[in-house]
Amino acid sequence: MSLPESASDIRAAVARNEISAVEVCRAALDRIARQDPPLHAFLHVDAERALARAAQLDRDRPADAPLLGVPIALKDNICTAGVKTTAGSRLLEDYLPPYSAHVVERLERAGAVIVGKTNCDEFAMGSSTEHSAFGPTRNPWALDRTPGGSSGGSAVAVASGMVPLALGSDTGGSIRQPAALCGVLGLKPTYGRVSRYGLIAFGSSLDQIGPFGHSARDLAAIAGVIGGHDTRDSTSADAPVPDYAASLTGDVKGLRIGVPRALVADGVDPGVRAAFDASLETLRDAGASLIDVELPHAGLAIPVYYLVANAEASSNLARYDGVRYGARADASTLHDTYYRTRARFGAEVKRRIMIGTFVLSAGYYDAYYLKAHQVRALIRRDYDQAFARVDVVAMPTSPTPAFRLGERTDDPLQMYLVDVFTVSANLAGLPAISIPCGLTDASLPVGLQLTGKPFDEATLLGAAEAVERRIPRRRPTSGSL
Repeated sequence: MSLPESASDIRAAVARNEISAVEVCRAALDRIARQDPPLHAFLHVDAERALARAAQLDRDRPADAPLLGVPIALKDNICTAGVKTTAGSRLLEDYLPPYSAHVVERLERAGAVIVGKTNCDEFAMGSSTEHSAFGPTRNPWALDRTPGGSSGGSAVAVASGMVPLALGSDTGGSIRQPAALCGVLGLKPTYGRVSRYGLIAFGSSLDQIGPFGHSARDLAAIAGVIGGHDTRDSTSADAPVPDYAASLTGDVKGLRIGVPRALVADGVDPGVRAAFDASLETLRDAGASLIDVELPHAGLAIPVYYLVANAEASSNLARYDGVRYGARADASTLHDTYYRTRARFGAEVKRRIMIGTFVLSAGYYDAYYLKAHQVRALIRRDYDQAFARVDVVAMPTSPTPAFRLGERTDDPLQMYLVDVFTVSANLAGLPAISIPCGLTDASLPVGLQLTGKPFDEATLLGAAEAVERRIPRRRPTSGSL
């Protein structure tokens, strides 16, 4: 019997007793064992735990579980009780959380089977998954290229078919950018839509958990599960979560799409630009209207983001001192304990901590950090003004397709510029989605990014489904593996 590939089909087949959750789980574990060695998407696979969970579901058969029997992978900065959670860092190499993140609780109540934890840039700080302390992840479309980051492992786990769904975290594009580079869908919900309880913090005013999948229908299913209020997260929004599946009509007639043409005019790879333009024309042909909009402060988003995010990172990572959290180095004095413990941070994390500490220091706070927050408010105002005229704003997700491993690790600025189209949504707290919209001449995936109004993920998912119906999709070829 051939196993269904989509989460929706898996759930339906298990619910109808056409296949068991154990059979689905074993098939996923077999694919991981066969396909992951050259890709290194997973840091930890818990086969025994996953099979026990699947067997329990087969016994209980909860009829109302929206993800019944669906194998799911988690980025390794999402805490899972009793399961190693490292955030890609040597400082947490042996960390076993005593509790599970809110999203893990929601997934398990929904009948999902968590099969393992995926690779990521250390503490989610990176755009290529090359800054993991445990080695890089490779893109299934071309093994010499990056999958993007920081949630590269989750994107690859879905793109290669090892699991139908995975969760990542997005602080400045870390779901959408790897989704684009790996040819899958990736959704960053509105800030506050999904609880951050149990997410290892990077930038607390920016971080948001979200899903990867092959279809808008699968994303709608998991987004409905993980969204909602959580009293343990003070930033969690007490807003109702709609029935996202109801928005998947394929109809975009009357949808107003804003296009900031000045922002996307320069610095975009020709293949990316061609696929982006073609996807907009496809949506126009389907009944959407294209409206020019201005985002005058979006060009400042990269420096603003790297000031705000790094300042928050320097504060959040201060807890890793060898006393309270994570690894502890042997030393005779408190100073040496701090020094030797924190020496385990990777180069990129150290760089960001130093930048963040600098901009928060006396004499520089007003000039850098405070000014960055003032411009951040202007960026949000630009979107508010655009949304008075349009329903979504369209940009390429990434200005380039997947770049080669090692190509940008020695030039942090070039690496940071990969996020030029994604960071604004985080700064403004808005939902955004990356949708596969074609391939370059080198057969590398391109993503179309749509940014929506606060808490309007439904419109983004509806537009994504419309793109799915009209733009043919391809999967990575077996030869790339």
